[in-house]
Amino acid sequence: MVARTTQGTEKSAKAGVYGKAETRPKKVPRNPQRTHAMILEAATEEFAAHGFGGARVDAIAARAQTNKRMLYHYFGDKEGLYVAVLEATYAAIRNAEKNLDLARRDPEEGMRELALFTWHHFLEHPEFLSLLVTENLHEARYLKRSDKISAMHSHFIGELADVLRRGEAAGIFRPAIDPVSVYLTIAALGFFYLSNRHTLSTIFARKLTAPEALKAWGEHIVSVTLASIRA
Repeated sequence: MVARTTQGTEKSAKAGVYGKAETRPKKVPRNPQRTHAMILEAATEEFAAHGFGGARVDAIAARAQTNKRMLYHYFGDKEGLYVAVLEATYAAIRNAEKNLDLARRDPEEGMRELALFTWHHFLEHPEFLSLLVTENLHEARYLKRSDKISAMHSHFIGELADVLRRGEAAGIFRPAIDPVSVYLTIAALGFFYLSNRHTLSTIFARKLTAPEALKAWGEHIVSVTLASIRA
């Protein structure tokens, strides 16, 4: 009688802990892709906010809700993670540009869309501009370690060159235009405005961050770009 009572008590205790005697806590399945993505996202935020020198691995792990061991497992070390962040950041803008389908567009329309897309990408991704500033302070020391960067930009410049050649053949654009110079024009107009918007707003007593001002500057970038390449 005692044995039965004890056995019943043990079952009751298990039932009290787990809900049912046969139920056990389930292990959360591992998801390497998700963990990798979370670390990369957290690292992007940390590097954009504090630069390479100020970013902390502990802070990145905490943001990603993981531990440093997993960070080192996927990326090797802090420098490896920073290079991965740069690659992912550049890949994001290059992949998004593919959706413009420049090869099938009218040359002038394609250039207009590229200029506006670049401007809007800068507006929507301030972390991209922060990372550019950081890496330029390091004289592209870490960017030079990546083989992926050159490959993705070579493809993009090839597409841009094709648009310019088609425009030249149609008599719309000047001959022998350097595609790199055209892209530098677009990027420079957007980057300078945003990286200096607060000081420029103060100096010229204009609210350059106002929606109407940002829209107007986007159209200005288009106008300047097209004026510089038209026949």
